[in-house]
Amino acid sequence: MSELRERIRETIEREPVIAFVKGTHEQAYCGNSERAMQALRAVGAPFATVDVLPDPAIRQELSALSNWPTIPQVFVGGELIGGADIVQELAASGELEAKLDEKLGGGWRNGGEERTVSLSDRENPLRIVP
Repeated sequence: MSELRERIRETIEREPVIAFVKGTHEQAYCGNSERAMQALRAVGAPFATVDVLPDPAIRQELSALSNWPTIPQVFVGGELIGGADIVQELAASGELEAKLDEKLGGGWRNGGEERTVSLSDRENPLRIVP
């Protein structure tokens, strides 16, 4: 297993809710990434993001690990939940909250914190710097 794939695996295991997106929790660079994050926000889930844009190897290694070819990818309690469409459907049906309860217990409802985790030393050339 590559060092990067191992860091991805550790991040998935460590973070209660992690979304691999194009962009960050503050600025999505893809409509599907934004939709996945909005679904998490709609249920009040705290989550971390990993921006796959700075290093193409992140996306390659993630897809090899998860067997899911597209971005975004949302994991809850170490389990791949799906991409934007699936996460939106789960949020709309109430199943996302049930999955969060199952994997994280009721404490997640007190959260709401959002942050971005870096897996690469590369800068994102698309990030807007004030």
